[in-house]
Amino acid sequence: MARPSTFKNMVLALVLICIVCSTLLGAVHTLTESKIEQTKAAKAKAAIAAVLPEFDNDPSENAAKVGIGEIYTATLDSVPVGYAVKVKTSGFGGAITMMVGFLPDGTIYNTDVIEHSETPGLGAKITDPQCNPRIQVCGKNPASTNLTVSKDGGEIDGITASTITSRAFLKGVVSAYDVFVEFTGAQPLNTTEVNE
Repeated sequence: MARPSTFKNMVLALVLICIVCSTLLGAVHTLTESKIEQTKAAKAKAAIAAVLPEFDNDPSENAAKVGIGEIYTATLDSVPVGYAVKVKTSGFGGAITMMVGFLPDGTIYNTDVIEHSETPGLGAKITDPQCNPRIQVCGKNPASTNLTVSKDGGEIDGITASTITSRAFLKGVVSAYDVFVEFTGAQPLNTTEVNE
């Protein structure tokens, strides 16, 4: 027998539906939380390996939170061979999480984009290791190079039709260098040469 449609019955039904849905949502979150964390850790390890030269330790075991980023030290025979810095920057479509690898002298070894929400076919090209900004920053030292897009007077060519993403990527590289400097005591950026 159906209950009469009264305000009290409608509120009771809505509360009951909300309780059931929130319980299901909580259960799904509990079941998937560890898998999500494992996936994030695996992505971070893969990014560290992609941006650093050969190493024999596990840099993810001794991560340090410095400023706005996380830094991972890679060693070979107990001698530091590089530092991977994970930072977030704001792109056209939202946050871009990236890893930048530095040699001990501050030279950029390589970069990797871990997560992004950039426009497919345009800004999403930043995930391609062969895109202009990613290729052109490798081998450069931010202390002596103007890491801004050529459109802004810098030394790096942006992605065609994705200047905002290119600027965000380069801003992330500079932020990663700031973390590297704070952690290692390396030479800071020459702000007279770098446009912000």
